[in-house]
Amino acid sequence: MGDTEIRRAVKGDPDAAPIAPKDWFERARLVEPRPKMSVSIRLDKDVIKWFKNRGRGYQTRINAVLRAYVESQAYAVPQRSPVTLERSGRRGPRQIL
Repeated sequence: MGDTEIRRAVKGDPDAAPIAPKDWFERARLVEPRPKMSVSIRLDKDVIKWFKNRGRGYQTRINAVLRAYVESQAYAVPQRSPVTLERSGRRGPRQIL
């Protein structure tokens, strides 16, 4: 099938995605996934269950939620220095971010 026949077939198919214009291919950039770091984290059982109940890829969705939060805070909250909390007991003050 040649280009003309393909275009004609696409136009006649209501479910076909539109053919991208030539300039789209010139501007398109390959975006490779970022490398991930393996961590151990404790989350509430109901939170994990909620994500797992939505099917495969629950860790990717958790990452997406965390990324959205981080990106929303990047411009909304200025960088802060650690805050020292006083607590009772022999251990003394504790630093948190």
